[in-house]
Amino acid sequence: MKRQICLVVPTNRECSATLAEVVAEAEYAEHHFDVDVHLLVLDSSADRTGHAKVLADARTGWHLDEARQREFLSRVVDRAGVAEPGRMLDLLLPSKPSYGACTNRAFLIAAALGCESVHRRDSDLYFQTYAGQKIFPIHAELSALGRPARDVRATEDRLDDSRRDLPVAMVGASFVGDMSVDVEDIRDADGYYDLVSLWAAPGSTDTEKRALVEESFTGSAPFDGDHTVLSVVDPMRVDMHNISFHGLHEKVPLPPATDTIGSDYFLIHVADRAGLPGLLHNRHIVNFHTAERKSDAGFLAYQMRFAKFILSMYYFHFIYERMTTDNPEDIAAIVRASTWQPREPNEEQAHLMERAYRKLGGRFTGVADLIGQRRDMLLFEARRDIEDYADLIDEWAGLVAAARATHV
Repeated sequence: MKRQICLVVPTNRECSATLAEVVAEAEYAEHHFDVDVHLLVLDSSADRTGHAKVLADARTGWHLDEARQREFLSRVVDRAGVAEPGRMLDLLLPSKPSYGACTNRAFLIAAALGCESVHRRDSDLYFQTYAGQKIFPIHAELSALGRPARDVRATEDRLDDSRRDLPVAMVGASFVGDMSVDVEDIRDADGYYDLVSLWAAPGSTDTEKRALVEESFTGSAPFDGDHTVLSVVDPMRVDMHNISFHGLHEKVPLPPATDTIGSDYFLIHVADRAGLPGLLHNRHIVNFHTAERKSDAGFLAYQMRFAKFILSMYYFHFIYERMTTDNPEDIAAIVRASTWQPREPNEEQAHLMERAYRKLGGRFTGVADLIGQRRDMLLFEARRDIEDYADLIDEWAGLVAAARATHV
């Protein structure tokens, strides 16, 4: 029987051109590997007509709007018998944007479809072309994902011998093109360092902060031939719009935090801290910024998500520093413990962030004003998101098991 895999694109915008590229990637995977690809589009956009036309060309396509997603999730939550079904449903499908929650829905739907792996792309990408051919990441993913690490051939092998009997849990790469976080316009501005360095781990030296700022959100070199590294993958080398998981996503969910960037990167850190085998490749996607993000409303919404990301790192740094396993119970305990920290250090981060935005001037002054107005709420939400995440981890095994027994 062929392997069942799930190739997913979450979107809340018109992205027919991207979907056409991903349909081609699905066809490539089925032609070159012994797999059945379930192409899943989780669609929150206002007009889905163009998407439906593109997906009509997919052999096995699942095009689910939020109503259909909610109906499926309601049955999963009911079957799982969770303690607070209404709250759990809200964490899986919140009313506000959540990168983590939309990917969690993909994980559950993939389980329902009998898929052993999930391969995620985003709506603001296309694939590189090299020697007249599209460079599909799924080629590298399917060559290694789920296989015992000892059987995987790579250009470079840096994996410790003690890890070789474990399956490859994650395969990923990065991007070329626009910065993954939309701060490109201010890279040379006075105040850029002050802002971006705020996501550094506590205790980082000035040299470490400057290296982080230089490296942050900048992507990789264009494709010039396949190069792969078998190792425990450095989280700074991969991005969530070019990632795939085997097994790990059914153990631990992603943080369901709303109105923040970065909430969907947690499993990359789990794989790293637990020492799970991974494959890093160079089939990078091409990232681009949509026109909506540059509008006044889009700019302000995005910058506030970035602000909340910085405040969330107070908790995530605590977690990453202590996490050494992919055991869900251990991770949930560390996640909860992170919320017991005093709030004062994060209050200082909010103050420094407001000052950094004001230093940037122009329309960034409006971001500074909004941070000042919403400061207490942002701090409260950053902590509440982590508390919600601990509760979701507790219920995740039951939700995955229920999903496996639920029809889409």
